[in-house]
Amino acid sequence: MTTFDDRENAFEAKFAHDSEMQFKAEARRNKLLGLWAAGLMGKPADEATAYAMTVVAADFEEAGDDDVVRKIVGDLAGKVDAAAVRLKMVELLSVAKAQLMQEI
Repeated sequence: MTTFDDRENAFEAKFAHDSEMQFKAEARRNKLLGLWAAGLMGKPADEATAYAMTVVAADFEEAGDDDVVRKIVGDLAGKVDAAAVRLKMVELLSVAKAQLMQEI
């Protein structure tokens, strides 16, 4: 193998790792967002965890965050708007990334 091939393989491995970490961070963020929303709804702990998993699953409906935002806004029925949910998503993404980094 040439040096170029080694560098190419290293870049591909880094890209794959970074993509996996971003996916995990977004899934963790969605779970935290679900727990936050469940708290606003007054759900007990076991129901909150189950609800959080439905939020994680909602992210697979379409690309981007719009599906998650729609679910949370709809489920909270007027308690928060889309802008507040998006702001909370930004906040929780940094929390999720910090949690993942502590686990490594």
